[in-house]
Amino acid sequence: MTSVISTDSAPAPDVQLDDLDWWTRPAPERNAAFARFRAAEDLPFFPEQDLEGTPRGRGFHAVTRYADVVEVSKRPDEFCSGEGVNIFDQPPHLREFFGSFISMDNPEHARLRKIVARGFTAKNMEAMRGQVAATTREILTEVAGRGECDFVTEVAALLPLRVVDDLMGIPRSAEQFIFDKTNAVLGASDPEYVADQSPRGVATALMSAANEMAELLRELADARIKNPQDDLISRLVAASTEENLTTEELASFFILLVGAGNETTRNAISHGLVALTQNPDQRRIWADDLAGVTPTAVEEIVRWASPVVHMRRTVTQDGVRLGDKEFREGDKVVLWYGSANRDESVFADGDAFDVRRSPNPHIAFGAPGPHFCLGAHLARLEIGVAFQEILTALPDIEAAAEPEYLRSNFIHGIKHLPARFTPTAL
Repeated sequence: MTSVISTDSAPAPDVQLDDLDWWTRPAPERNAAFARFRAAEDLPFFPEQDLEGTPRGRGFHAVTRYADVVEVSKRPDEFCSGEGVNIFDQPPHLREFFGSFISMDNPEHARLRKIVARGFTAKNMEAMRGQVAATTREILTEVAGRGECDFVTEVAALLPLRVVDDLMGIPRSAEQFIFDKTNAVLGASDPEYVADQSPRGVATALMSAANEMAELLRELADARIKNPQDDLISRLVAASTEENLTTEELASFFILLVGAGNETTRNAISHGLVALTQNPDQRRIWADDLAGVTPTAVEEIVRWASPVVHMRRTVTQDGVRLGDKEFREGDKVVLWYGSANRDESVFADGDAFDVRRSPNPHIAFGAPGPHFCLGAHLARLEIGVAFQEILTALPDIEAAAEPEYLRSNFIHGIKHLPARFTPTAL
C-alpha cells in the first residue's frame, strides 16, 4: 500500500502556545517551532489567553530544553505543583478534583501516591500481560474482517479503557459512558466533544462529565467498602491493614487515571501507527523481531508521541534561578515534554523514528522527581503487547489518511485515524 501520511517539514511560524487551533496543525510544523524555541538564548515568554483568545493571567515561561525540564522537575520545593499543572489557574477545590495528587505537593502528595502505588507495582502490572493480550485480540477481532476502521475509536482508545475498567472492577456496561465522559473532560477545548466553546459552556460540560464519573466511582467505592472484591477499587478503599483513600479521593484519582492514564496509552498507540506508516523500514525491523525490538520500540513510540504535552510548575519564592534566568514568586514555568524529547543535545536526529534507538532517556512519563508517572509500567505493557498483537494479526495495517488532532495544548491527542489492512478472520 502507498502511504498517504505526509512527512514534509514546514518552517516554524510565529506561534502562541495558548492558540489551541495551532495544536491541530501538522506535527512537523509544531516540531519546527519548538526547535526554534530551544535554540533561543532566553526562555521564551508567552502571555496567557482564554479559549476565546482573550488575554488573562500573568503569562508563562516556556521550558523547552531537555536539561532545563529535568532540572525543574528535580526541584519541587522551588518549582511546585500545588498551584496547578495546567497553564490556567483553577480554584483549589477544582485543582485537586481534576488533578488528584499530581496537583499536590508533599506531604499530601506523598500520602496519596503511597496509597495508590500499591496497585501499580511492576510485579502487579506484569501479571496483567496475558489479560492485556487477550483484550487486544478481542478488540482486533471486532474489526479484522472489515479491512478498515477508525484506529483511534475502535482500537487504540478501547484497549486502555477496557484494561483499566477490568483492573478497577468496573462493569463493561459502563464502557461507553466512561469513553464519552473522558472525551468531554480531556477534550473540553475541542468543539467535537463540547459544542459550546464559550468559557461558560466549556466549564459546564467539564464539570458535568467529571461529576458523573465521580458519582459512578463513589457508588462503586461504597459497594466495595461493604463487600470487598479482588479489584483495584477494593485495594484502595477497603484494605484492612493499610491506610485507604476516601471515596472522594478515589473519585478524583479515577478521573486522573482514565484521563491522563488512558489518554497517554491511547494516543501513544495512535501515534505509533502514524509513525509505522511514515516509516515502513522501521515497521519491517520491528515485525522481523517482535520480541527483541519491542522494548526499544515502545520507548521510541512514547518519546516520539510525547502524549502529555506539558505540565506547569509555579515558582515558590523570589530569587529562584534556572541557568541565567531569575524568577519571582508566583511565576509560571511550563515544561514542554515533546520539545525536550527532541532536544538535539540529547537525541541524535530527534525528529526521526527509530525503533532501535538506544540509549533513549526520554521524559515522556515525566523527568526524575516526585511526580514521575505512576502508570508508566502499565502504559509500557499495554503499548508493547498491543503492537505485538497488531503486527501479528494485521501485519499490513497502516494509516489511510492524515491524523485528525485534538484541539488541545495539554494532550497530544489524535481524535480519528482511518486505517486500512487486508481483511482477515481472527
